Amino acid sequence: MLKKVFGSAVFGVDAITITVEVNVDGGIGYHLVGLPDNAIKESNFRIAAALQNNGYKIPGKKIIINMSPADLRKEGSAYDLTLALGILAATNQIPAEGLEDYIIMGELSLDGTLQPIKGALPIAIKAKEEGFKGFILPAQNAKEAAIVNDLKVYGIESIKEVIDFFKDGKPLEQTVINTREEFNKSLDFPEFDFADVKGQESIKRCMEIAAAGGHNIILIGPPGSGKTMLAKRLPSILPPMTLHEALETTKIHSVVGRVKSHIGLMSQRPFRSPHHTISNVALVGGGSYPQPGEISLSHNGVLFLDELPEFKRDVLEVMRQPLEDREVTISRAKFTVTYPSSFMLVASMNPSPSGYFNDPGSPVTSSPAEMQRYLGKISGPLLDRIDIHIEVTPVPFEKLSEDRKGESSVTIRERVTKARSHQTKRFKDFENVHYNAQMNTKHIRNFCKLDEPSKLLLKTAMERLNLSARAYDRILKVSRTIADLENSEIVKGAHISEAIQYRSLDRDGWLG
Repeated sequence: MLKKVFGSAVFGVDAITITVEVNVDGGIGYHLVGLPDNAIKESNFRIAAALQNNGYKIPGKKIIINMSPADLRKEGSAYDLTLALGILAATNQIPAEGLEDYIIMGELSLDGTLQPIKGALPIAIKAKEEGFKGFILPAQNAKEAAIVNDLKVYGIESIKEVIDFFKDGKPLEQTVINTREEFNKSLDFPEFDFADVKGQESIKRCMEIAAAGGHNIILIGPPGSGKTMLAKRLPSILPPMTLHEALETTKIHSVVGRVKSHIGLMSQRPFRSPHHTISNVALVGGGSYPQPGEISLSHNGVLFLDELPEFKRDVLEVMRQPLEDREVTISRAKFTVTYPSSFMLVASMNPSPSGYFNDPGSPVTSSPAEMQRYLGKISGPLLDRIDIHIEVTPVPFEKLSEDRKGESSVTIRERVTKARSHQTKRFKDFENVHYNAQMNTKHIRNFCKLDEPSKLLLKTAMERLNLSARAYDRILKVSRTIADLENSEIVKGAHISEAIQYRSLDRDGWLG
């Protein structure tokens, strides 16, 4: 007897429906075909124990299971429940009516309880697209899948519940969440606040500009000057995610199984801070069976690289293309996967190996040659892709001991959100441009027009600092953001001169 059950495979950030065909015939044997990996091949042991512990069994007959499309590699243990129900239906232990209306996924424990799976959200989106009535999956993933409207989602604890549902018509409890309400409810404020930062007013201003225009930023300063503290607080001043961004972000985290079971929809912008020993595959994504890397996990959020020169040079270089294109394409002989990676890069570094450059009171100093070698670990083209370079100086004792609190993240966030709303209106006719950092050369020509004095000011700076054409574009983008924060339609000389100050590494004495 032949029966069909439906599961799903995650490919990139999208899902593909898998048809599991179970055929039972005379003879003995268990044959699983359709390019399953080892985790799926081992499933017959888990299924046999789970069924036995719940009063059912795999009969001693010839069972052939085909996972279609047969030329697409299937991986992971999430097909246990799909295969188990297919076997039960094909051997008449449960009725098969209604089985084909559902996508069924879940990893089985030996006692029949279910373990969580990866990629529940993309699978639910695909199930809705293809007109399935419902999605049966482990209870831990139910909230995540229930984000998708017009699809019945049933979170279950054990295989017994599903068997009773199909055999005796015992109803399953449907997981229902109001996506918009869930999203708004969890827009609470992050734990890190700019009010905790003493002094550093000029750096806070830089962070505000970076957040308002989505600009990449690098902080250069000695140990203990507050670089990491400032970076951790950047997400707190970024505008709240839109519902579309939240869904997009949740989808990527779902693929790698990083969505917490009680959250469902991610509404806080991600903040990723990988260690400097990270490999280039872990950073950009990939592997023999590609997975998203850190740059995709920080999509719509912040990627913080602490102590930038300590990262391997080839790791940093692979970021150049994703920084420009805001997506990363991983190509293999048989397939190509594209992951979105529109993130804000925040980097920090010491100005020299000792950490103290041009500081007469420092315990250790580095020679100019050592310093050049240290800074030389970061390539010019990568630095060109970072819009704002700013020096962070240690906070004096008077500032540290002050009782007065700094400006809160809430206040700064209001200004940032207002500036972003100007940009949203400006770019409403452009599909892939939402804020100033995403502008290309054509947009810069249209929206960053300069008067003659401003042009002369920029020309002088370009010649004196020997800036590249890309650095010229960065200055114009940053000055456009400064103008937006001041609610100015035109870019003025004052905006240009402030933007030029934020190119510290272009000045003589740094990389000269």
